[in-house]
Amino acid sequence: MPAEPSRHRVAVWRELRRIGALSLGQGVWAVPDVPVFAAGIARALTLSEQAGGQALTLNAAGRSPQDASRFRAMFTAARSEDWSEFLADCGKFEEELAKEIRIAKFTLAELEEEEQSLERLRRWHRDLMARDVFGAPEAAAASKRLKECAAACEDYAERVFRALHLAPEEDR
Repeated sequence: MPAEPSRHRVAVWRELRRIGALSLGQGVWAVPDVPVFAAGIARALTLSEQAGGQALTLNAAGRSPQDASRFRAMFTAARSEDWSEFLADCGKFEEELAKEIRIAKFTLAELEEEEQSLERLRRWHRDLMARDVFGAPEAAAASKRLKECAAACEDYAERVFRALHLAPEEDR
């Protein structure tokens, strides 16, 4: 890739990070050879070529079973980091809902914001599940936590409904 403008290198880097590719060194990235990564690799190649760069894709295999095990462990460790970040964001989401309940902020605008946050968590979960091809151990906890977030959001929605539609007669 040409050194300047850097936005082209950054675009390729972001695409490879988005699909969950492992950086193995200066400009060398790896993903398991499964269909879920094909579209992202194609996008990275297109971005590179559009910027006047050159990219090379290879099918590679380790020289020993230990190489394959090491790659699997590295890839799974990267997904574990992703899941840990996801779980932390679930915690932030639940804390936000608890704060809104504590201060009794039961508005449609706030509910819409919380529903958008939950939808972002759902999309992120779906994307992580697709690229976690070896099954990081945190995946099950993340799925459970997402369900808990959805239940908490549903509880908040019910509170908003009650606050808006079941207010005492004198408040109407």
